[in-house]
Amino acid sequence: MGQNQSQSTSVKSKSRDSAPPPTANGNGSRKIISRTPSAASINDRPLNLMPIDKLSKILSSKSQAQEGVNGITLKVFTQNLFPRYPLFAEKLFAYFLRLAKSKNAYLSNSGFKQQAERFLAVLEDDKVHHILVQMFAGSDENVTRDDMYSLFMSTYHVSMDHYSEGPQMCVAINKTLTAVIESCFLKKTSLSCQYVVHWIEENCPRLLLTLHRYAVHSLATSYRTLETHETDLAAGLELATPVLEQPPLFKDGEYHPHLLQMSMSWLLAGALPPLYSRPQRANSPSNSGVGLSSQAFLMKLLCAVPSHWISLYDSEENGIGSNRFLHHVLAYKGATLCLLKVDGGSIFCIGSPNEWKESHLYWGGEDAILFQILPTFRMLERGSKSLYLNLSIRGYPQGLRVGKDPREPIISINSGFDKLEYRKIPYSLDRVEVWGCGDQASRDAQLDVKKWEVKEAERQRNVKLSAADWLDHPDRYLLELAGRPQYNNQNPPL
Repeated sequence: MGQNQSQSTSVKSKSRDSAPPPTANGNGSRKIISRTPSAASINDRPLNLMPIDKLSKILSSKSQAQEGVNGITLKVFTQNLFPRYPLFAEKLFAYFLRLAKSKNAYLSNSGFKQQAERFLAVLEDDKVHHILVQMFAGSDENVTRDDMYSLFMSTYHVSMDHYSEGPQMCVAINKTLTAVIESCFLKKTSLSCQYVVHWIEENCPRLLLTLHRYAVHSLATSYRTLETHETDLAAGLELATPVLEQPPLFKDGEYHPHLLQMSMSWLLAGALPPLYSRPQRANSPSNSGVGLSSQAFLMKLLCAVPSHWISLYDSEENGIGSNRFLHHVLAYKGATLCLLKVDGGSIFCIGSPNEWKESHLYWGGEDAILFQILPTFRMLERGSKSLYLNLSIRGYPQGLRVGKDPREPIISINSGFDKLEYRKIPYSLDRVEVWGCGDQASRDAQLDVKKWEVKEAERQRNVKLSAADWLDHPDRYLLELAGRPQYNNQNPPL
C-alpha cells in the first residue's frame, strides 16, 4: 500500500516537472489545438530561399565594387538580371522600392531578399495580374494608354525572344496592340488598375503570365550564371507561344502573308483556353541531363514547349466556298481556329474545341469561343452549344453560325461562304483561314482519311459494267440525249 502510494507520488512529481510553464495570464492550462496560420501570415513570412540569398550577396558585392553603394542599385539590378529588358527591370525595381518603403534610390540586402521572396511566393493568376499592372501604373495608381502599351510590349518581347523556332518579330505588332488598347480604354485616357485587371482577366487571362514566369525564372536561377560568369541568363527557357507553320511567303513573285500573323497568334495564345495551345513534351537542353538538379526542376516547372498550329485551309490558295471549307476541315479531330476577314478589315476568330461536323443542331464544348481581333480585340462569346454548321440538311438554316441564341447568332455566314453578318450587320466575306491546334497525330489521321477518299473515288470511277448493268445505267440515257449513237449492248464503253 505504501509502495503504491510512493509510486503514484513520484509519477505526479514527474508530471509536474514536465508540465509546461504557466502562460502570461497566470493560467497553467495548455492549448491542445494549435492555430493554423492564415494565407496572409504565410505570405508575410520570409521564405529564406537559398537562390535569393546568394543572388542578393552577388548583386550587393557588384554594387559595392561598381558604384560604392552598400546595397543593390538599379544599374546592377538591370545589367545582371534583365539586360535585354531595361524598362521591365526599372518597373520591377521601383515596385520593390515602394514595397520596401526605402528612402534611398537603392535596395538594402534585407529589403531585396524580402521583396524578391514575396514575388516568388505569388502563385494565383489574379494576384499576378494585379502586381504587373501596378508595376506599370503611374504614381496616381491609374493606368494610361502608354502604361498598358509598355506592359504588353514587354510581354511580347519576352515571348518572341524565347520563341521555340528562335527570336521572332512581327510587323503587325503595333496594329495588334492598338486593337487591345482601344478595346480596353474605349476612348479614355486613363483607367483604374482594378478595371484594367478585370478586362485582362475577361479577355486575355493567360497573356501576362509569360512575363511573370520569366521574372521568376531570372530571380531564381540567375545566381548560377553570375557565379559561372555566363552571358546567357535564360539558356533553355522556352515560353508557350504557338509555333506557326510558315510556308514560303513569296509565291509567283508576290507577297502572300497569312491572315493569322505572329503577333495575333501570341495574343490568342494568352486569350484562348489552354486546350488550343496545350504544351507538348519538352526537349530542351535543360531537361536532358541524367540527374534533375534544382535548376532543371524549376525549368521543367516553368517552361513549356508550345504546340504547333498547322494551316488546314486558306481561301487565298484553296479557293473560297463551302465545299472547299468542308473538304479541308472535316475529319480533323483536334481543336481548330477559324479566322474570318470581311470588307473593311475586321477579323473574327472562331475557336472550335471539337471536330467540325454538319448538323441541324448546335454543338461545341465549353471551350468553344468567339473573338473579334481587329479593329478591336475582345471576347464575344464562350460556352457549349454555340457552333452550327449545316450545308446539306433541308428544312433547317443553311450556313455557319456562332452564338448561343439560335434566333440571334453573333456571326452568321451564308451557304455560299461569300456573305457574313455580325450582329445582323451585313459584310462581304473576303478571306477564310482554318488552323489546326491539335497534335501531329490529328493531322496525320485527317490526311489518311483524305487519301482513302481519293482511292475510293478512283476505284468507283474504274468499275467495269456488265452489259445488263449498262442497259439501265443513267449515263447511257444521258449519252443518247446528247446525240451520241447507241452502243452495242455486247460491248459497253469502259
